Amino acid sequence: MCNECYSDNPRITPLLKGEQCLKNHTQYICPTCGRCICIDRDDKRGVYRWNFPFKTLEIAKLYLRTAEVVCNDVCGIYEITGKNNRISYKIFHDKKDLEKYLSKNKDKICKQMSPVYISKQYIENPNAGIRKLRDDEVKKYLQEQKDLCEI
Repeated sequence: MCNECYSDNPRITPLLKGEQCLKNHTQYICPTCGRCICIDRDDKRGVYRWNFPFKTLEIAKLYLRTAEVVCNDVCGIYEITGKNNRISYKIFHDKKDLEKYLSKNKDKICKQMSPVYISKQYIENPNAGIRKLRDDEVKKYLQEQKDLCEI
């Protein structure tokens, strides 16, 4: 597992619409394994990709590093139960942010009120890249992603 971005697969992201995301969104480029993680902010909703709910803890872990970079601190992943007992995972900077979210979303609860996953410490890496990729980088990354999936 990459100590920097918490992934076993250095090309697993983006999960959906990879080419579109890599071409059009700002990416956090892990300086250890080179994995690109969408760190773009949706200006219409005022949120980052890591603010969205995730279906699994494993998927949430793939975006945890971007939250930590934006917050410049450790962040945690919390298990949220919504309508029909549907479970999702959300990343929050701290418990205060979780409580603020729950106060605005009365139909959701967090039974544990503590992270189900949190990194041990945040270490800023000056070698990390945050930028949009060039077309040649997108093409190379997608080919590497395809090659890893074939193994």
